[in-house]
Amino acid sequence: MTDGWTYEYSFPIPAPADRIFRALTKDAELEQWFAEHARVEARPGGAFRFWGRHTVGTPDESDAMGSVVDIEPDARLAFDWTMFGVPTRVGITLTPEEIDHGSATRVAVEHTFDRVIDGPRPKELVDDWWRFTLGNLTAHTAGHGQIMRPDFADPSPEVTLSIEIDAPPGKVFRALTEPEALNQWMARDATVDLRVGGTFDLGWQAPDEIEHQGPAMEILELEPNSKLTISWPDWRGDTSVPTQSVTWMLEPDGDGTRVTLVHSGFIRAVDVSDFPFGWAHFMGELKRVAEGL
Repeated sequence: MTDGWTYEYSFPIPAPADRIFRALTKDAELEQWFAEHARVEARPGGAFRFWGRHTVGTPDESDAMGSVVDIEPDARLAFDWTMFGVPTRVGITLTPEEIDHGSATRVAVEHTFDRVIDGPRPKELVDDWWRFTLGNLTAHTAGHGQIMRPDFADPSPEVTLSIEIDAPPGKVFRALTEPEALNQWMARDATVDLRVGGTFDLGWQAPDEIEHQGPAMEILELEPNSKLTISWPDWRGDTSVPTQSVTWMLEPDGDGTRVTLVHSGFIRAVDVSDFPFGWAHFMGELKRVAEGL
């Protein structure tokens, strides 16, 4: 397999290994967080099939021919899966570990491809797919309901979230636009030129594995106490990827504010990556800071 490659990723999930293993191997559970349809026979050589609109490539049932290669209850699962016509093998290992807020299970993925799949940014596609997949697994095993499976048949994918904040729109807008407030929930060293065309810099640094950054964020729309839209360059710094946008819309709701976030401009559904889970976290932090102003 001289043209093959292996993707590796691991993530701690705050749930016991047996709970995660059930979520990985039971049809009914997989259909809640992973795929529209799933059929699993949890034994070596048994079926491990999944298909439908929540599966990348939107395969139908006749295309879903995966099988279990290795299985160790509460510890390991490996299965074969043909992804975009390329034979692949997925290995998932579960290892208990301690984290800051208690116990967790480290879910380590090793996804081996006979060859790189065709199409633009194929390795980024695989990375993004696993990021939202493990995000959904985390949400499912935590039982908090924030499962956000992309619809791979959607030609205009976007992330939409909404939250009620017990503060008037003016305070929420301050939390969104004033550097001191931004630094309390989202930014590291914010700089904001509050005008259309102005810079909106959160002071973030590129991850260690990213060698370059894309262009700075820019304010695209501005309606004080009502709406803010900023540009959102590719997080990997790939300037060939069209710039996305993030909009916060503020609507008075009694003494509080309903805030709706829309992250749009994705060119394929898999590119939503782990943004739904990241934005859910930041929306909670925005609520905390705005209510404290």
